[in-house]
Amino acid sequence: MKPVQFAVLSLSLASLSTASFAAIPPFDTTAQVAFLQDMNSGAILYQKQPDFRMPPASLAKMMTVYVAFSLIKSGELKLDQKFTMSPETWKKWHAQGSTMFIAAGEQVSVADLLSGIITLSGNDACIVLAEGIAGTEPAFVNLMNQQAQRLGLKNSHFGTANGWPDGGVTYVTARDLATLAEATIRDYPDLYKQFYAKPNFAWGKTMGGANISQENRDPILGKVPGADGLKTGHTEEAGYGFTGSAEQGGRRLVMVLAGMQSWNERVNQSIALMNWGFQAWRLKPLFAKGKRVDMAEVQGGSSSKVGLVAPRDLAVTVPLGVGGILGQRAGGDAPPMKVVYEGPIKAPITAGQHIADLVVSPPGQDQQVLPLVAENDVGEAGFFGRIWASIKALFGFA
Repeated sequence: MKPVQFAVLSLSLASLSTASFAAIPPFDTTAQVAFLQDMNSGAILYQKQPDFRMPPASLAKMMTVYVAFSLIKSGELKLDQKFTMSPETWKKWHAQGSTMFIAAGEQVSVADLLSGIITLSGNDACIVLAEGIAGTEPAFVNLMNQQAQRLGLKNSHFGTANGWPDGGVTYVTARDLATLAEATIRDYPDLYKQFYAKPNFAWGKTMGGANISQENRDPILGKVPGADGLKTGHTEEAGYGFTGSAEQGGRRLVMVLAGMQSWNERVNQSIALMNWGFQAWRLKPLFAKGKRVDMAEVQGGSSSKVGLVAPRDLAVTVPLGVGGILGQRAGGDAPPMKVVYEGPIKAPITAGQHIADLVVSPPGQDQQVLPLVAENDVGEAGFFGRIWASIKALFGFA
């Protein structure tokens, strides 16, 4: 492993000086576990037992959906593809917890199964989708755990496709659930928008032949501006839980609450935490998209350095009351801001490649880590270039 190189920026954030900072806004929740993060800056606004391992209940269905979304995007699964409810699966799941009311032998499209999972939290829909994709639920669960590992969910493991209690085999943490939610929104924005914000969904019929329509259980949908997902969960073991997200003015927050005692507590606490996140905090501009932030050293390249630029508009999340535009040249007592990368970075490098991070440490807050990408391509050095680089390295020349 190469040493991590730190490049201290020449830009001083005077507008983020300690003196200019407002106090961290207070908040408390009755939930046993809570986590709130700003997706734009990565700032953790609130956390309470974020790494406590807990049963997810139906929050596990977020991973079932993520696996399906990944297969749809890769072309291995089609939304109009149909899977059949087997008699064995129907017998086991037609009356177990939340249900989509799929009949034995009924064929259901992937699109409808996804609506049944996300909007209705159908345990039966999860198993039909899992068996249709992988042949068996255990085989599908393997796909869930592979994705969990790829996403870096360090304290989560899945034993079922629908989160049904399994004696502790399935467990998650609030931090991991937030990571999963952010990955869903980031990696599959169109599918997220298509499925997660549906207010209701109808499937199956009553004994009298009427359509069965069920409401989305999302406690902030229609109650918090910009709310558009994700998933509720409840078992006696887990209590009432919720992973949710909302976007206002281009700023997106992701929250996780768990271990609550009632439906109403989940509604009230979810609305309160999300509203606090938007009302008590602000996103302040840092660097515009394409702005060069610093330079990084390159090893074995046609150039010895490469510019590090903002891949999007970068901002930092600060308490309400902090003023100023960030990223300006100024003196003053500013919090540390540095570029971090493993270096020197080996060529070749592609323009837009994520090769470094900008780490900002506002007073009283956790670090906020933002990506930086290569400003341009850097090819490998030619033969004579490599010889010259070796000579300079031998004699300690820059």
